[in-house]
Amino acid sequence: MSQTPSLHIDDQICFALYNASRAMTHRYRTLLEPLGVTYPQYLVLLVLWESDSLTVSALGERMQLDSGTLSPLLRRLEASGYVTRQRSADDERTVIVSLTETGDSLRSRARGIPQQVCAAAGLEPADLVALQKQIAALAEHVRATA
Repeated sequence: MSQTPSLHIDDQICFALYNASRAMTHRYRTLLEPLGVTYPQYLVLLVLWESDSLTVSALGERMQLDSGTLSPLLRRLEASGYVTRQRSADDERTVIVSLTETGDSLRSRARGIPQQVCAAAGLEPADLVALQKQIAALAEHVRATA
């Protein structure tokens, strides 16, 4: 990359992030195939493994996805038997997403995935954490200036 960003594709941060994202997504795809979930479904499961029984809106906020994108993921996860969706007794407009026993038990099968991704990245865990923080700060800054 040259010192002054130009219109060359290799000088674009967006291309570097896009390329890295595609490589990571491909790596995750191969790791998740035995579990029978896609990468976006895995992300939903990660959030629910952290905090089960979330509203669709809370889940979407945590994942930074709108309900139009999230709803098809949840339908497929429900059809696979990993989550349930139930209307709240307090407010029928609110849908609560919860893990099933099967969805919760999938966590133990997924435990080694972060270490395998770290190894695939060729980074020490501390370096990977630092990179995650830099990327998160970059995303937050871009959102704040948009």
